[in-house]
Amino acid sequence: MKKVAILSLHLGYGGIEKTIVTLANMLCSNYEVEIVCCYQLYEKSAFAVDERVKVTFLNPGLKPNRELFLKCLKHFNLVGVLVEGIQAVKVLYKRKHSITSYISKSDADVIISTRDIFNYWLSGYAKEGVLKIGWEHNHYHDDFKYADNISRSVRKLDYFVLVSSELQKFYAKQLRNSSCMCIMIPNSIDKIPEKAAPLKKHRLITVGRLSPEKGYLDLLKVYRIIQRKHPDWTLDIVGDGNERGALEKYIHDNKLEDYVTLHGFQGRETIDDLLHDSSIFLMTSFTESFGIVLLEAMSHGVPCIAFDSAEGAREIIVSGKNGFLIHNRNKNAMAQKVDDLIKYPEKRVKVGEQARRSVKKYTSDVVRDEWITLIEESDIYE
Repeated sequence: MKKVAILSLHLGYGGIEKTIVTLANMLCSNYEVEIVCCYQLYEKSAFAVDERVKVTFLNPGLKPNRELFLKCLKHFNLVGVLVEGIQAVKVLYKRKHSITSYISKSDADVIISTRDIFNYWLSGYAKEGVLKIGWEHNHYHDDFKYADNISRSVRKLDYFVLVSSELQKFYAKQLRNSSCMCIMIPNSIDKIPEKAAPLKKHRLITVGRLSPEKGYLDLLKVYRIIQRKHPDWTLDIVGDGNERGALEKYIHDNKLEDYVTLHGFQGRETIDDLLHDSSIFLMTSFTESFGIVLLEAMSHGVPCIAFDSAEGAREIIVSGKNGFLIHNRNKNAMAQKVDDLIKYPEKRVKVGEQARRSVKKYTSDVVRDEWITLIEESDIYE
């Protein structure tokens, strides 16, 4: 049985970490799978890991201190800057040493990298005969400096896996003079629920990290327009993050406490229950590499409306059929589309049914087969 190792910074809360665990859980029926982490932020993974997957923490007790360093810098704490600066150097040294040492000594047949810095190290330290795969989760979002760095980091790898066809085409051009082949394999959802959401409750929902790029302040502004016309419709926001305080202030200042609920971070079962009890899903992200939360909502048959600035939404939603895309981050246009779906419940049902059908190609069984094909048909073993 071949061994597959996946390099991860940590297994805390985050989209990359969730997809790493999902991939490991998908592949462990066919391969010996190990997730290799630099840092151990929590006693156990934030997401459920199959017992057949081995999880290795290379530096137990070691945690990045970037936030502490920046805090000291912001407050002109010179002693703190010196102390945290020295610690940061130690952390970065241990990160590089532990990962490069693992790569050079690993008995894995396949090593999958999930960060640009890991790509460089995998290129330089992997044994001959190891299948080297880079895996990119972020969209460059017109940051060509970022894109150029990513391209340089994977040039000497065997394959570069992108989560959307748009990214696959872009990086294929970037890497046309290298031996690295760009492959598109989307992220996956675990399953399609047996029963679709009835779409009868007057509830709007969104799910994601509470951070500026998710555009939640814009979402609240959209909801405020909707709430004036439809005061019986509420909004659920599921997730946590550093923008929670700003959202709470906006909710308070606009007297929306009785209409908007900030649920914080929730587990898969609770999110599924909330989606099943919702009638419309909203995404207001400025950028989104894939948009797996859209797939999860669509798997419940919940119609989705998203700003098309979220690149991942453009990959998933066929506007007017299985959801709706709103151009130019037009908040009034989004509110109008919500108003339309509220007034015509039969349209909600029709779009939800199309959405539910369209996510079948993103189930774990289908995506797992694509990864297995990549691993098994690679000519590196010939």
